[in-house]
Amino acid sequence: MRIWRFAGLVAVLAALLALPAPSPAAADPSPAELRKLTKQAAKLEELYRGQIQSLEDIKLQAKKATDTSGALEAQLKAAQAEVSRIVQTSYMVGPLDNMQLFAPKTDPYKLLGQAASMTFMADERTKRVENIQKLIDKSKEAKLNANDKIEKLRKEIKDMLAKRKDIEKLLAKYGFQQPGGAEGLTPRMISVRAEIMANFPMKYGVGCLRPGDPGEHGKGRACDFMMSSGGTMAGGGDGANGDALAAWLIKNGARIGVMYIIWKQRYYDIRSGGGWDPMSDRGGVTANHYDHVHVSVF
Repeated sequence: MRIWRFAGLVAVLAALLALPAPSPAAADPSPAELRKLTKQAAKLEELYRGQIQSLEDIKLQAKKATDTSGALEAQLKAAQAEVSRIVQTSYMVGPLDNMQLFAPKTDPYKLLGQAASMTFMADERTKRVENIQKLIDKSKEAKLNANDKIEKLRKEIKDMLAKRKDIEKLLAKYGFQQPGGAEGLTPRMISVRAEIMANFPMKYGVGCLRPGDPGEHGKGRACDFMMSSGGTMAGGGDGANGDALAAWLIKNGARIGVMYIIWKQRYYDIRSGGGWDPMSDRGGVTANHYDHVHVSVF
């Protein structure tokens, strides 16, 4: 008879309730610390007259990591609350004891219904417990990752401050220019754009001023040199043209006043020591600079 199959449910549920407590979790990443470092980075970029790509990239990584950690922590709490609800429900349904199983007056349909409810709750709780364990592991990993990114941002700010004298010399060399004229660009940006266009075909156009943009485009010190129609990855001759432009900018940057360039999800920032550095995934072809070469000047 099917009823015998349910005789061990109480033991199964009891075993589930006796799961060992999880090991201590990693320390929570501090959003307040991230905000503090972000403000320090903003002051540093103001001092150095423009976005510092190494700082921008690490800020983005730290923000994503901290948000991911917070979201996983919320999921974990919700899952734990759901398990508590299932445990409370199982308590209200009550256990099946031997007297019930063998009592001749026991309503078999009621007994089977109670046993089926316990089976469902035991199965559900097993799934929930397994999910919680996975969430605990993911949450620990996310916290460690977020803390690592915050520490990385702190170190990068310290390193950039250590280069302050060298960067001040660079800034003094190129001077400070205000945007002006109908285009709202600095004289240096206009000059660099003209020299680039004299040496490289720009069949897809050039985009420069963006009023209200908090970065270099809003200050009239940046232009995007399109290598495709926009939104599509530059390939073939167009991609080669972008590679050639990037190489030319690196070679001639000191002469014409290039501060940094971005191309193919990499950045080359003179203030942070030069050399190509990888950029975090920002979510698309254009955001990752696969369809245009970004040029910012001092």
